[in-house]
Amino acid sequence: MFSKERFVQYLFFVCALMTVVILGGIFIMLLYKTLKFFELVGLGEFFLERIWKPSAYSKPTYGVLAMLVSTLMVTVGAMVIAIPVGIGAAAYLSEVASPHVREWLKPLVELLAGVPSVAIGFLGIVLVGPFLAKVFHLSSGINALNGSILLAIMALPTIISVSEDAFSSVPLSYREASCALGATKWQTIVWVTLPAALPGILVAVMLGIGRAVGETMTVLMATGNAKAMPHSFFDSVATMTAVIASEIGEVDYGSEHYYGLFAVGCLLFLISLLVNLLADYFNSKMRRYA
Repeated sequence: MFSKERFVQYLFFVCALMTVVILGGIFIMLLYKTLKFFELVGLGEFFLERIWKPSAYSKPTYGVLAMLVSTLMVTVGAMVIAIPVGIGAAAYLSEVASPHVREWLKPLVELLAGVPSVAIGFLGIVLVGPFLAKVFHLSSGINALNGSILLAIMALPTIISVSEDAFSSVPLSYREASCALGATKWQTIVWVTLPAALPGILVAVMLGIGRAVGETMTVLMATGNAKAMPHSFFDSVATMTAVIASEIGEVDYGSEHYYGLFAVGCLLFLISLLVNLLADYFNSKMRRYA
């Protein structure tokens, strides 16, 4: 007899299967168009060439190296800001804040995740950019540092929420045992609760990295979109997502440039996949030895 439980089981299986099929279809489509691109352009030029100039009349060049470095630079800068702030805020919400304060602060943190990226980018142009230009005596504050600050703000809700859940999942007996041995609340947080919650915190960090790597509109507006090799955080940069967003609407279908943008998208997909696989690997490894 077909029961309700069996129906729900099949429904969940179909939903999970659809997710895998959709992701697989996206990857196959990206891979197909990427292979078409590499029939026209060599791997060496794509990965080692610094110049991305597909519209050049004499000899178009399709080098992703500057975009890749720019993407990594902005992402690392964002994580340097977001990781300590996010973990500290999560520790405060879980371990220090009173229930009344937590009741008000947590919805505010989660509300930050709903702010549109275009609004964050606009703030970067009119507020953060001029501030950076004034403080560091720059001609323009639309640079990699600006993008890193904005991406850190956008990654904070994810890092704080997931890390706070990781702190809350640590058994109360750990804290009680630490306090019974004479440790202060601060020592308990640093030496007991934090190590126990580390697998969940690592997942939060990886999700934050994925959020920063995949962001488009904010970096397109706030980093200058300069397709050149950056030398410092004060240089204007163009990330891979920004280049795809700014050029995909202007290319001819089936052209070399068109397939080149899909190659950039495929590389971005693989980077995001690698980040998630590393998160899953380290999470399972730490839980095994916890």
